[in-house]
Amino acid sequence: MGIKAALPRYELYLYTAVLGGALIWAASWIFEASSENVNRKAFKESVKPGWHYFGRKMDVADFEWIMWFNTFRNHILFALVGHVIFAKIFTLVAPKHRSLVFGVYGGLAVLVTMGWTFMALVLSHCIILYSVALVKRKWMCFTAGLITLASIKLEPYNSWQETLVTGSFNLQDILFYGGCGFSIFRCMSFALENCEKKDGNYTFSDLLKYNFYLPFFFFGPIMTFDRYHAQLTRKDREMWNITIKAFLHLGVILLVDVFFHYLYILTIPSDMKLVTRLSDWCLAGLAYSNLVYDWVKAAVMFGVINTVATLDHLDPPQPPKCLTMLYVFAETHFDRGINDWLCKYVYDYIGGNHDKIFKELLATTCTFAITTLWLGPCELVYIWSFFNCFGLNFELWVAKFFSLPPFSTIEGAMGEAMSRRIRGVFNSANFWAIVLYNVLSLNSLDFAKLVGRRLIVRGFPLSTLSVLFVTYCGVQLVKERERQQALILKEK
Repeated sequence: MGIKAALPRYELYLYTAVLGGALIWAASWIFEASSENVNRKAFKESVKPGWHYFGRKMDVADFEWIMWFNTFRNHILFALVGHVIFAKIFTLVAPKHRSLVFGVYGGLAVLVTMGWTFMALVLSHCIILYSVALVKRKWMCFTAGLITLASIKLEPYNSWQETLVTGSFNLQDILFYGGCGFSIFRCMSFALENCEKKDGNYTFSDLLKYNFYLPFFFFGPIMTFDRYHAQLTRKDREMWNITIKAFLHLGVILLVDVFFHYLYILTIPSDMKLVTRLSDWCLAGLAYSNLVYDWVKAAVMFGVINTVATLDHLDPPQPPKCLTMLYVFAETHFDRGINDWLCKYVYDYIGGNHDKIFKELLATTCTFAITTLWLGPCELVYIWSFFNCFGLNFELWVAKFFSLPPFSTIEGAMGEAMSRRIRGVFNSANFWAIVLYNVLSLNSLDFAKLVGRRLIVRGFPLSTLSVLFVTYCGVQLVKERERQQALILKEK
């Protein structure tokens, strides 16, 4: 109830105007703070000369973005273009052995990039988890997989394994942990799918072909073994769609680079002395824009890789759902590949329909325990996991509570449009809980605490209610979009 109801058109126009005006207002505060403080000593390391024809410096605080689209752009492009050319040639020559060719090329690329000791380490992980997979006991596969993952995330085991990798270059740490981490998750997926196989076992060759697919190897996303194994045939007009997506990603990359010349959304939160002097609207805009940017980054980086995977007749995980479209914890994620993996093997497997309080608590606890291990256990990750786990469960508790009389009776008696409005109020508060619980992992705990204190305590009632009203307008526009999409699907 609530999502099916239509609101008057003039009301939606009002919400659009309020939201648009608020976003421009918050952006103007961030632009002013960026321009006035561009030469601050604290900005020296993260604000560098940008495109000379803009005449402005550029925010370069995000290493991942700069690595992908500036520093190591040519290296990454060379590897991906080489894969595409190599794959295309051998797809024409030996289409039945396409996955084998992908695996061989990926293995050679990893060997050349990281050396034989890293290759031996990854192969040892594969051999261990393949051996356990032959027993066909899911609990054994999980245990072996999590122990292997812990060996690269916890001291002193991770330091010892890292010393096995020879050479020293800027990307070595990222490629080491990314390659090993994603490889272990893929091996666990293979082992768990092998447990489901009724007759016989998948071969070790199947695991190697799946694990060493180069576009996914170092940076993800994770594609579960069952989806990878069922390779697709080219759909109608798919090449046209791939071309459109490629140009779209290029456009977004350029747009983000331009954006970084005017709004220093990543550098400002790191300077707490400056942040404490900013307005409540500026802080709200910074917190919101940091999460939106993280979504954009994930969508673009995974989108580039997914474009290559689509050329290889695969159906890779889609980009994560935009933060602006989120108002429930159940849909919050920044990596759809990891999210799909966790949902398939942990969250949905334990939680079932997610309508039982105890089962949901157990499912979320197990899910975030594995996520904590994946991210690397530390105080900040513990706090992030706890609050997001709590948010998921609290949503269910509130839904159960308000489904009881007299609340359910009252909602049934009121109109659907009014029900949608009331739900929108709760969703608005939930949206900011999502923002605050996740911004601490992107910036810092101090910044998240400051934003929460200014918007909830010191800013009450003016800043609190005005920000919630703007968020309410956005939530209702998202609900309207979901309603229209539901109607289109119903017509089909």
